[in-house]
Amino acid sequence: MRKRDPRRLLERERRARARVQIVRVPRSEYAADGSIGSKQVAEVTLPREELDRVWSPEYLERLAATYWRFLTRFSLGILRVFYSDDSREVVVFRRPFVLLRFHKPEYTIESDGGRVTWPIDRGFLVAPSGRGRGYLRLTVERLPDDAGSPDEARATISSEVVNFYPLIAGWGWFSRIGRIIYNETQLRIHVIVTHAFLRSLANLDLVESNVGALTAPDP
Repeated sequence: MRKRDPRRLLERERRARARVQIVRVPRSEYAADGSIGSKQVAEVTLPREELDRVWSPEYLERLAATYWRFLTRFSLGILRVFYSDDSREVVVFRRPFVLLRFHKPEYTIESDGGRVTWPIDRGFLVAPSGRGRGYLRLTVERLPDDAGSPDEARATISSEVVNFYPLIAGWGWFSRIGRIIYNETQLRIHVIVTHAFLRSLANLDLVESNVGALTAPDP
């Protein structure tokens, strides 16, 4: 086994300004109509001043943009995200190979957190019965202060797919086999990528949004 370069490990530790712990959640089961969901959660501990700095609607949008950027980087550029006024498309290299098409994001801002939701439209990965149904959602929730360090704060970040109808799972008699194929391929890959994204947030490197829908105007 190739030994890790200690200098790279030290550099990674230096850059990481937060600690990320993956929280295990129960695995979702298929609904009677063939839909399924998936949820991944992480608890992030970071300096209180850092959380205060990014605790704004603008950074919720930047978190969403960072998710799409990570997807492209993780896939080595194979998957790309195209923006339009009313949609977001995940494509293989370029159109017309659209794996997933979402409607434009919907933002919910609250005092202790926020959510960004992309309603699912269609795509090669979506069964015909699932078009226009379900959604992908990122949720951020600030946790109450506890008896820990007064200089640190905690938040949970979750990625959730709800009411998704995978084409690969099939329907009818084939669904018994198709669901196994989906669980061991597409779903497994999705969980690995999402966990990697959540761990990457330790660097607190949130890219600026190209859209800027929640960016505060300059004074």
